[in-house]
Amino acid sequence: MEQPGGLFGRIALAMAGKRSPWGGGSKGDGDGGEEGGGDGAPQGDPGGSGDKPKGPRNPWLPGGGDDRRRSPSIEDIFRSRGPEGPRRGRGGPGGPRFSLPPLPGGRSWWPLAIGAVAAVWLMFSTIHQLGPKEEGLVTTFGKYSRTVGSGISFTLPWPIQTIYVEPVSQIRIFQIPDSNAERLMLTSDQNLVDLSYLVRWSIKDLKQFHFQLAQPESTVREVGEAAMRASVAEKPLDEVFSGAGRADIEQQVRERMQQILDSYRAGVKIQGVEIRKTDPPSEVEDAFKNVSAAQQQAESFRNQAEATAQQVLARAQGDAAAFDKVYAQYKLAPEVTRRRMYYDTMERVLSKTDKTIIEAKGVTPYLPLPAVQSSGSNAAGGN
Repeated sequence: MEQPGGLFGRIALAMAGKRSPWGGGSKGDGDGGEEGGGDGAPQGDPGGSGDKPKGPRNPWLPGGGDDRRRSPSIEDIFRSRGPEGPRRGRGGPGGPRFSLPPLPGGRSWWPLAIGAVAAVWLMFSTIHQLGPKEEGLVTTFGKYSRTVGSGISFTLPWPIQTIYVEPVSQIRIFQIPDSNAERLMLTSDQNLVDLSYLVRWSIKDLKQFHFQLAQPESTVREVGEAAMRASVAEKPLDEVFSGAGRADIEQQVRERMQQILDSYRAGVKIQGVEIRKTDPPSEVEDAFKNVSAAQQQAESFRNQAEATAQQVLARAQGDAAAFDKVYAQYKLAPEVTRRRMYYDTMERVLSKTDKTIIEAKGVTPYLPLPAVQSSGSNAAGGN
């Protein structure tokens, strides 16, 4: 394509007198007339007649132009022609075009571009980096080939071989039910309980997990619900609510789930089951609270009665042991023991009375000694 400077340069030279842009000669070219005769006809057509219209040649048309009187367009002005025809490049009637420079020897860029794309495709479809908790399942045309562990692994390019990567060591958790909705279960004593729980599981065998079951995660969920209902149906309501009973149910559910999934060859390992909530149905929650309060009160009264019974029994056992000791002494010296028991009894009984009885001649049998003692103490206090 010609540079814009060349086009404007030619126009400037023509306007300067080197060549008239309107087809006529300049003052230096002759007598000041046009190229043709005085009547404005081109040379070679003295009569001024012919197929072409009369008038000066249009300088803005490419190649001088055959149509002398047609107005030039912007495309005619800036179009560049060569010996082989219109040049193709950034400009032209078709708009801007981009082209890479040719390689040495005139070779094309297409083979290199195709080779680069093929190299990237081979790199991403044959080299695989697996994490420390991941395993890869390699299939050849959809058929199981092998299982690869963590690290760098190589396979044939896609679609010959395909690898499916799964985090087998990751602990997966799902909750039943998924939302806060009720999940009622029947106990062995024909009561209903609203129960929610978590199941923790992981992949044990990636081949079985991928090929054996159509929907392994849904299967694990359904097996967990079936095992929980079976375990709750074997326990009464009180054991379901108690801590020890819940721990027993969790252990039974885990063992049942593992047994069922192993029979399915699901490739799943149950890590644990945790009961999150055990509540009565919402319709009978108030009545259940009243019953629970009555049971707690009855349990409190029962504990008090048992404590009183234990105290009475302990006191009776102590009295029996003391009597046995006295009887052992009585057998050794009956008269002395009898007299000693009499004195002790009289002292224990008479010490609680306000009367004093003295059996002696010349002495009043009854003396109000407590009144005398109280008056004496009052007089001492007054002094």
